Amino acid sequence: MKSSEFFNKFKSFYLWGNLLGMAVAIVLVCLGVRYGLGIYTHHGESIAIPDVKRKSFKEAEKILSQLGFKAVVSDTGYVKTIPPDCVLEQTPAAGDKVKTGRIIYLTINASKSPTITLPDVIDNSSLREAMAKLTAMGFKVGTPQFIPGEKDWVYGILVRGKHVVTGDRISIEDTVIIQAGNGMRDSTDVIDYVDPVYPEYGTNEEDDVDGFEEVTGPVTETEEATTHPQEVKPINPSKTEPTVPQKKEPTAPKKNDPAKPKSPKSTPK
Repeated sequence: MKSSEFFNKFKSFYLWGNLLGMAVAIVLVCLGVRYGLGIYTHHGESIAIPDVKRKSFKEAEKILSQLGFKAVVSDTGYVKTIPPDCVLEQTPAAGDKVKTGRIIYLTINASKSPTITLPDVIDNSSLREAMAKLTAMGFKVGTPQFIPGEKDWVYGILVRGKHVVTGDRISIEDTVIIQAGNGMRDSTDVIDYVDPVYPEYGTNEEDDVDGFEEVTGPVTETEEATTHPQEVKPINPSKTEPTVPQKKEPTAPKKNDPAKPKSPKSTPK
Protein backbone atom coordinates (compact mmCIF):
# COMPACT_ATOMS: atom_id res chain seq x y z
CA MET A 1 0.00 0.00 0.00
CA LYS A 2 1.43 3.36 -1.11
CA SER A 3 1.54 6.41 1.11
CA SER A 4 -0.68 8.38 -1.28
CA GLU A 5 -3.45 5.78 -0.97
CA PHE A 6 -3.19 5.86 2.87
CA PHE A 7 -3.66 9.65 3.06
CA ASN A 8 -6.51 9.53 0.54
CA LYS A 9 -8.52 7.40 3.04
CA PHE A 10 -8.65 10.37 5.47
CA LYS A 11 -10.52 12.29 2.77
CA SER A 12 -13.28 9.64 2.78
CA PHE A 13 -16.83 10.81 3.66
CA TYR A 14 -17.64 7.62 5.58
CA LEU A 15 -14.73 8.07 7.97
CA TRP A 16 -15.60 11.61 8.92
CA GLY A 17 -19.30 10.76 9.13
CA ASN A 18 -18.63 7.99 11.69
CA LEU A 19 -16.41 10.22 13.78
CA LEU A 20 -19.04 12.96 13.80
CA GLY A 21 -21.77 10.51 14.80
CA MET A 22 -19.68 9.23 17.71
CA ALA A 23 -19.04 12.76 18.95
CA VAL A 24 -22.75 13.65 18.83
CA ALA A 25 -23.62 10.48 20.79
CA ILE A 26 -21.10 11.30 23.53
CA VAL A 27 -22.47 14.84 23.87
CA LEU A 28 -26.05 13.58 24.12
CA VAL A 29 -25.13 11.06 26.81
CA CYS A 30 -23.41 13.73 28.90
CA LEU A 31 -26.36 16.09 28.59
CA GLY A 32 -28.80 13.28 29.46
CA VAL A 33 -26.86 12.34 32.56
CA ARG A 34 -26.57 15.95 33.70
CA TYR A 35 -30.19 17.00 33.28
CA GLY A 36 -32.04 13.68 33.32
CA LEU A 37 -30.58 12.59 36.67
CA GLY A 38 -31.50 15.92 38.23
CA ILE A 39 -35.06 15.61 36.96
CA TYR A 40 -35.35 12.02 38.23
CA THR A 41 -34.00 12.79 41.70
CA HIS A 42 -35.77 16.16 41.97
CA HIS A 43 -32.48 17.92 42.44
CA GLY A 44 -32.83 21.27 44.21
CA GLU A 45 -36.39 20.55 45.31
CA SER A 46 -37.30 20.23 49.04
CA ILE A 47 -40.59 20.18 50.92
CA ALA A 48 -41.04 20.55 54.68
CA ILE A 49 -42.66 17.53 56.31
CA PRO A 50 -45.93 18.40 58.07
CA ASP A 51 -46.65 17.40 61.69
CA VAL A 52 -49.11 14.53 61.72
CA LYS A 53 -48.73 13.48 65.40
CA ARG A 54 -51.94 12.81 67.36
CA LYS A 55 -53.81 12.44 64.08
CA SER A 56 -55.45 9.22 62.94
CA PHE A 57 -53.54 7.11 60.47
CA LYS A 58 -56.03 7.73 57.66
CA GLU A 59 -55.88 11.48 58.16
CA ALA A 60 -52.07 11.48 58.31
CA GLU A 61 -51.83 9.33 55.20
CA LYS A 62 -54.10 11.73 53.31
CA ILE A 63 -52.05 14.81 54.30
CA LEU A 64 -48.75 13.24 53.35
CA SER A 65 -49.98 11.87 50.02
CA GLN A 66 -51.16 15.34 48.98
CA LEU A 67 -47.56 16.58 49.34
CA GLY A 68 -46.14 13.66 47.42
CA PHE A 69 -45.08 11.55 50.40
CA LYS A 70 -45.87 7.91 51.20
CA ALA A 71 -46.94 6.90 54.73
CA VAL A 72 -45.83 3.50 56.10
CA VAL A 73 -46.52 2.03 59.60
CA SER A 74 -43.19 0.92 61.08
CA ASP A 75 -44.11 0.16 64.70
CA THR A 76 -46.84 0.29 67.31
CA GLY A 77 -46.89 1.64 70.86
CA TYR A 78 -49.37 2.19 73.63
CA VAL A 79 -50.42 5.37 75.42
CA LYS A 80 -53.48 5.00 77.59
CA THR A 81 -54.60 8.64 77.21
CA ILE A 82 -54.47 8.63 73.39
CA PRO A 83 -57.15 7.00 71.21
CA PRO A 84 -56.16 3.88 69.27
CA ASP A 85 -54.80 4.18 65.69
CA CYS A 86 -53.31 7.62 66.35
CA VAL A 87 -49.82 8.62 65.24
CA LEU A 88 -47.33 8.62 68.14
CA GLU A 89 -44.09 9.29 66.27
CA GLN A 90 -42.94 10.04 62.72
CA THR A 91 -39.60 9.68 60.93
CA PRO A 92 -38.27 12.03 59.54
CA ALA A 93 -39.48 14.53 62.11
CA ALA A 94 -41.88 17.33 61.36
CA GLY A 95 -40.23 20.37 59.75
CA ASP A 96 -37.41 18.49 57.99
CA LYS A 97 -37.07 19.33 54.32
CA VAL A 98 -36.99 16.37 51.99
CA LYS A 99 -37.73 15.63 48.37
CA THR A 100 -41.10 14.54 47.12
CA GLY A 101 -41.70 10.81 46.98
CA ARG A 102 -39.97 10.24 50.31
CA ILE A 103 -41.34 7.51 52.62
CA ILE A 104 -42.51 8.75 56.03
CA TYR A 105 -42.43 6.06 58.77
CA LEU A 106 -45.16 6.31 61.42
CA THR A 107 -45.61 4.74 64.88
CA ILE A 108 -49.27 4.00 65.63
CA ASN A 109 -50.98 3.69 69.03
CA ALA A 110 -52.24 0.15 69.64
CA SER A 111 -55.84 -0.58 70.55
CA LYS A 112 -54.82 -2.80 73.51
CA SER A 113 -52.01 -2.57 76.02
CA PRO A 114 -49.03 -4.80 75.22
CA THR A 115 -48.59 -7.99 77.22
CA ILE A 116 -45.51 -9.68 78.67
CA THR A 117 -45.00 -13.38 79.32
CA LEU A 118 -44.65 -14.25 83.01
CA PRO A 119 -41.23 -15.84 83.67
CA ASP A 120 -40.59 -18.90 85.85
CA VAL A 121 -40.37 -17.30 89.31
CA ILE A 122 -43.14 -19.16 91.17
CA ASP A 123 -41.64 -21.66 93.64
CA ASN A 124 -38.30 -21.10 91.94
CA SER A 125 -36.85 -17.91 93.44
CA SER A 126 -36.79 -15.66 96.46
CA LEU A 127 -38.86 -12.50 96.87
CA ARG A 128 -35.91 -10.23 96.12
CA GLU A 129 -34.95 -12.08 92.94
CA ALA A 130 -38.54 -12.19 91.67
CA MET A 131 -39.15 -8.46 92.22
CA ALA A 132 -35.91 -7.50 90.48
CA LYS A 133 -36.61 -9.76 87.49
CA LEU A 134 -40.23 -8.68 87.01
CA THR A 135 -39.38 -4.98 87.32
CA ALA A 136 -36.59 -5.28 84.75
CA MET A 137 -38.98 -6.95 82.28
CA GLY A 138 -41.49 -4.07 82.55
CA PHE A 139 -44.07 -5.48 84.98
CA LYS A 140 -45.83 -3.20 87.47
CA VAL A 141 -44.97 -4.86 90.80
CA GLY A 142 -47.15 -4.06 93.82
CA THR A 143 -46.70 -4.61 97.57
CA PRO A 144 -45.92 -8.29 98.31
CA GLN A 145 -48.45 -10.40 100.17
CA PHE A 146 -47.03 -12.62 102.93
CA ILE A 147 -48.51 -16.04 103.70
CA PRO A 148 -47.43 -18.89 106.02
CA GLY A 149 -44.41 -20.66 104.61
CA GLU A 150 -40.66 -20.46 104.22
CA LYS A 151 -39.49 -16.90 104.71
CA ASP A 152 -39.23 -14.77 101.52
CA TRP A 153 -39.89 -17.75 99.23
CA VAL A 154 -42.24 -17.07 96.29
CA TYR A 155 -45.34 -19.31 96.45
CA GLY A 156 -47.61 -17.58 93.91
CA ILE A 157 -48.48 -14.44 91.91
CA LEU A 158 -51.82 -12.63 91.82
CA VAL A 159 -53.17 -10.44 89.00
CA ARG A 160 -56.54 -8.78 89.58
CA GLY A 161 -57.10 -11.16 92.51
CA LYS A 162 -56.53 -14.31 90.46
CA HIS A 163 -53.58 -16.68 90.46
CA VAL A 164 -51.44 -16.80 87.33
CA VAL A 165 -48.88 -19.39 86.26
CA THR A 166 -45.64 -19.36 84.33
CA GLY A 167 -46.17 -18.59 80.63
CA ASP A 168 -49.33 -16.48 81.03
CA ARG A 169 -49.32 -13.14 79.20
CA ILE A 170 -49.98 -10.19 81.50
CA SER A 171 -50.74 -6.62 80.48
CA ILE A 172 -48.19 -4.00 81.45
CA GLU A 173 -51.05 -1.98 82.96
CA ASP A 174 -51.95 -4.71 85.48
CA THR A 175 -50.33 -4.76 88.92
CA VAL A 176 -48.53 -7.97 89.90
CA ILE A 177 -48.78 -9.09 93.55
CA ILE A 178 -46.16 -11.59 94.74
CA GLN A 179 -47.14 -14.07 97.46
CA ALA A 180 -44.13 -14.88 99.66
CA GLY A 181 -43.64 -16.84 102.89
CA ASN A 182 -43.48 -15.07 106.23
CA GLY A 183 -41.37 -17.72 107.97
CA MET A 184 -44.24 -19.10 110.08
CA ARG A 185 -46.04 -22.46 109.93
CA ASP A 186 -49.75 -22.55 109.19
CA SER A 187 -51.91 -23.41 112.21
CA THR A 188 -53.91 -25.89 110.13
CA ASP A 189 -50.85 -27.96 109.28
CA VAL A 190 -50.62 -31.30 111.10
CA ILE A 191 -47.22 -32.82 111.77
CA ASP A 192 -46.89 -36.50 112.70
CA TYR A 193 -43.73 -37.30 114.59
CA VAL A 194 -42.57 -40.86 113.88
CA ASP A 195 -39.67 -42.53 115.66
CA PRO A 196 -36.98 -43.75 113.33
CA VAL A 197 -36.70 -47.48 112.69
CA TYR A 198 -33.29 -49.13 112.65
CA PRO A 199 -33.51 -52.48 110.82
CA GLU A 200 -30.15 -53.73 112.11
CA TYR A 201 -31.38 -53.74 115.71
CA GLY A 202 -34.83 -55.16 114.98
CA THR A 203 -38.27 -53.88 115.96
CA ASN A 204 -39.31 -56.47 118.59
CA GLU A 205 -39.58 -55.41 122.21
CA GLU A 206 -37.63 -58.51 123.34
CA ASP A 207 -34.60 -57.25 121.40
CA ASP A 208 -34.69 -53.98 123.35
CA VAL A 209 -34.10 -55.73 126.77
CA ASP A 210 -30.53 -55.40 127.99
CA GLY A 211 -28.89 -58.66 129.11
CA PHE A 212 -27.43 -57.34 132.37
CA GLU A 213 -28.00 -58.58 135.96
CA GLU A 214 -28.05 -56.49 139.08
CA VAL A 215 -25.31 -57.46 141.56
CA THR A 216 -26.12 -56.72 145.22
CA GLY A 217 -23.12 -58.27 146.92
CA PRO A 218 -19.89 -60.20 146.46
CA VAL A 219 -20.13 -63.15 144.12
CA THR A 220 -18.74 -66.52 145.28
CA GLU A 221 -17.01 -69.00 143.03
CA THR A 222 -20.00 -71.34 143.19
CA GLU A 223 -22.46 -68.62 142.14
CA GLU A 224 -20.13 -67.42 139.43
CA ALA A 225 -19.78 -70.95 138.05
CA THR A 226 -23.56 -71.39 138.19
CA THR A 227 -24.28 -68.03 136.66
CA HIS A 228 -21.50 -68.01 134.05
CA PRO A 229 -20.62 -71.63 133.25
CA GLN A 230 -17.40 -72.07 131.38
CA GLU A 231 -17.61 -73.39 127.92
CA VAL A 232 -16.05 -76.81 127.47
CA LYS A 233 -14.18 -77.01 124.25
CA PRO A 234 -14.33 -80.39 122.44
CA ILE A 235 -11.08 -82.26 122.14
CA ASN A 236 -9.93 -83.16 118.72
CA PRO A 237 -8.86 -86.78 118.83
CA SER A 238 -6.57 -86.32 115.88
CA LYS A 239 -4.42 -83.89 117.87
CA THR A 240 -4.41 -85.71 121.23
CA GLU A 241 -1.21 -87.43 122.36
CA PRO A 242 -1.28 -91.18 123.21
CA THR A 243 -1.56 -91.84 126.92
CA VAL A 244 0.92 -94.23 128.60
CA PRO A 245 -0.76 -96.81 130.86
CA GLN A 246 0.44 -96.53 134.46
CA LYS A 247 1.50 -99.60 136.44
CA LYS A 248 -0.44 -100.37 139.59
CA GLU A 249 1.62 -100.94 142.69
CA PRO A 250 0.87 -104.23 144.66
CA THR A 251 -1.15 -103.71 147.77
CA ALA A 252 -0.04 -105.33 151.04
CA PRO A 253 -2.35 -107.99 152.59
CA LYS A 254 -4.53 -106.80 155.35
CA LYS A 255 -3.58 -108.03 158.89
CA ASN A 256 -6.03 -108.80 161.61
CA ASP A 257 -6.13 -106.26 164.35
CA PRO A 258 -5.15 -108.03 167.63
CA ALA A 259 -7.05 -105.56 169.68
CA LYS A 260 -10.30 -106.69 168.23
CA PRO A 261 -10.85 -110.49 168.86
CA LYS A 262 -12.95 -112.38 166.45
CA SER A 263 -16.40 -113.34 167.68
CA PRO A 264 -17.00 -117.18 167.89
CA LYS A 265 -19.21 -118.61 165.29
CA SER A 266 -22.43 -119.96 166.64
CA THR A 267 -23.18 -123.62 166.04
CA PRO A 268 -26.58 -124.94 165.56
CA LYS A 269 -27.82 -127.10 168.40
